[in-house]
Amino acid sequence: MPTSPSIGKVSGRLVDDLGRRRFLFVTGKGGVGKTTFSAALAVALAREGKRVLVALCNTKERLSAIMGTKPIGDEIVPIAEGVWGVNISPEKALFEYGALVLKVRTLAHAVFENRYTSAFFRAVPGLYEWAMLGKAWYHTTETLDNGKPRFDVVLLDAPATGHGIDMLRVPKVILDVVPPGVLRRDAETAWAMFRDAEQSGVVVVTLPEEMPAQETIDLVGTIDCELTLPVLRLVINGVLPPLFSPEERARLAALPDLLSIDAPEQAQGTPQCALVAGARRAVREIVQAESLERLANECSLPQMTLPYLFDEASTVQGTRMLAALL
Repeated sequence: MPTSPSIGKVSGRLVDDLGRRRFLFVTGKGGVGKTTFSAALAVALAREGKRVLVALCNTKERLSAIMGTKPIGDEIVPIAEGVWGVNISPEKALFEYGALVLKVRTLAHAVFENRYTSAFFRAVPGLYEWAMLGKAWYHTTETLDNGKPRFDVVLLDAPATGHGIDMLRVPKVILDVVPPGVLRRDAETAWAMFRDAEQSGVVVVTLPEEMPAQETIDLVGTIDCELTLPVLRLVINGVLPPLFSPEERARLAALPDLLSIDAPEQAQGTPQCALVAGARRAVREIVQAESLERLANECSLPQMTLPYLFDEASTVQGTRMLAALL
């Protein structure tokens, strides 16, 4: 495994670049390692003295396993030195927002815990997405008794690509259709922050594989052209260290017998099993190299690669290893 990440089109430390922002929206195709990256970045920023909140969006969370803590619910809890976590419930976030607006919690209970209004809220397009996004943004506005920010950086571990884009669209839709009032005011303030590259930005995480690469190219184009939000960095996760030269890969991949479905079973316990494993690794390296080249050519973003973790994947040790690379 490489001892340091590869950084393309940018110099300097990632923590210095991203750590000066107040809000970071981490998105990408499902299964590419958004939560793993968010956890590693949070730990790296905390080592620089930042107070960091990692906000999840009503998900079956993996952050607790990655950080080695108890399961994370809808209350903010410390999960490492300088790092807090929360798994945002849209219903609870909506109630909290209502309580802030209405000023009286008993009235908020009457409105937001009524089964009829609850059914209505669930049916309103984008309302739950705004409740989660708005809660994460709200935590950038909180201060401590000494006047300092409660959190220096809020990392929103966003839903996978399609839902993540829908969530980012919501503040803009509110500005387009909602009349003046508290909701529009807050959406306007949040949208202004999200569009300010000095305060906020999007980090896209992907894998060096064909489908994630294509989805990433489409995603970056949508965020850049349709939403006009600053995309700060492309993080390519799970990059394997190459074992073969391009010529060796081509030779191994050209042997169909080694790549058949039953080849591993037939080669088991024989010297041939090494060739079968090598051919499969060669094909994976070919796909990886092609995907990396395509992302470099079609995404004009600062790019960073993180290594594939073998035994340390989804562990506290792996999180610390990636944090050190950042």
